[in-house]
Amino acid sequence: MAKIGIFFGEGYEEVEALAVVDVLRRGGQEVCMISITGQKQVTGSHNITVQMDALLSEVEFDGLDMIMLPGGMPGTKNLEACTFLMEQVDRFYDQGKWIAAICAAPSIFGHRGILKGRNACCYPGMESHLEGAKAGTGPVEVSDHVITSRGMGTAIELGLTILEQFEGEEKADRLAEAIVYKRL
Repeated sequence: MAKIGIFFGEGYEEVEALAVVDVLRRGGQEVCMISITGQKQVTGSHNITVQMDALLSEVEFDGLDMIMLPGGMPGTKNLEACTFLMEQVDRFYDQGKWIAAICAAPSIFGHRGILKGRNACCYPGMESHLEGAKAGTGPVEVSDHVITSRGMGTAIELGLTILEQFEGEEKADRLAEAIVYKRL
């Protein structure tokens, strides 16, 4: 079982974040929803407020197997402005630990030089922010220990792809079938 931290800033895209949380928890992974705001409740870009599991100041990053960043605006900008979180993203990348982002959030990886020479994807129209990457149009791109996805419509596939990295394709496919989802 992996321990995955999903980070929430004000204005996150609700479906991108919560669909991934749901899929991973159904798949038996330990998922911690983490607020970067200093408050336990964080409001998304469509005015949906969600109770978090922890505050950023409470997280033991060495105990996490993955950092996942949902998109949305201004959620992506708020995540990128969080210096401590960005230091942890860089550390995870440098250590070969898993990092993932969806929609606008892969732009953060591009800005940090993480995508140079990698296949990556993001929300249509934001490809210029994937600095140094070969931008694709598939729903999810896995490049070594970096996973990117395109948007709300690919959130379930992203969750299943993350599950597959930790538990194998067979388990991810069984979960897809159980939730009546045809893998892309």
